[in-house]
Amino acid sequence: MAIMTEFLDLIVPIKVIEKKYPGGWERCLKDHSAALNARVWFDNSLFRDGAMNHDAMKILLNEWWKMGFECYGEEDGIMCWKDVCVYEGTQGGAGMPCDWLAEDTASHSVYLKGTDPGEIIGRNWDMIDELL
Repeated sequence: MAIMTEFLDLIVPIKVIEKKYPGGWERCLKDHSAALNARVWFDNSLFRDGAMNHDAMKILLNEWWKMGFECYGEEDGIMCWKDVCVYEGTQGGAGMPCDWLAEDTASHSVYLKGTDPGEIIGRNWDMIDELL
């Protein structure tokens, strides 16, 4: 499976969330329940939260740092994404290397490298319409 990208995407492998998120995957879903299918969605491998501008993304990134995620670091003299990746869907890229993320720019989606992209999971407009 793959996840749809748009604007600024904070992407985290679910396996990393299971290990590092306080309370694990279940707690992560509870903490983000108000935003599910609106700005937060996930497939079998990746979790996505998003922002409309860089300031909002910095706040999200800082929250994940505070929880103990190593967001980025230097590897062989090159800055790269580690536990998370900020992907700019509108610009089509991660900005820094991210060795676990594969992208399909034609469908505006990303998926965990080494897996089949398959179906694309994204914003559920029907659910949002029901809430409004």
